[in-house]
Amino acid sequence: MDIFIAPIRFSNTLLLKNILDELKNRFNSEIREINLQINLDEFYSKERGQYFSTQIIAEAISHTKLYDGKIILLTDVDIFVPVLTFVFGEAQLNGKHSLISVCRLHEEFYSGETNEKLLFERTLKEILHELGHNYGLRHCMNWDCVMHSSPGIEEVDIKGNFYCGNCVKQVEGYKYNF
Repeated sequence: MDIFIAPIRFSNTLLLKNILDELKNRFNSEIREINLQINLDEFYSKERGQYFSTQIIAEAISHTKLYDGKIILLTDVDIFVPVLTFVFGEAQLNGKHSLISVCRLHEEFYSGETNEKLLFERTLKEILHELGHNYGLRHCMNWDCVMHSSPGIEEVDIKGNFYCGNCVKQVEGYKYNF
């Protein structure tokens, strides 16, 4: 099954290239970048100063009916769901679409210092995490597993960047088995 990366209001072309390359190394799937014409301004909440992730995914569904595979939307904007202050990403459980925001994955968001290596690691973990949900995985209790829950940046940094032995069995086309 193909995996499509759709940057939407996303400006870091080097990060995008590195993510595409890493996903190609990890999956026995075609990994391709696609261009979706989605206007994120429609999903902006002035009260929160953020974008409603569930609505973005709903809009993406109407733009991707002809794509057979998983669709990963990648954005720079800060996203939320109403019951949480923010989210790093959101995915359809057993579905086709996921959305990852790198806004709060930047180290400068927390310390004021730029760290491109850390940004790549965090982004990769969150993409693999949301893809895991697309493949039907729920949060894993194993801290080494990328499917461990990450409500804050500390948990993103602590958890591993691979699926554990139990989780990997459900991820189609993933090359690494334990």
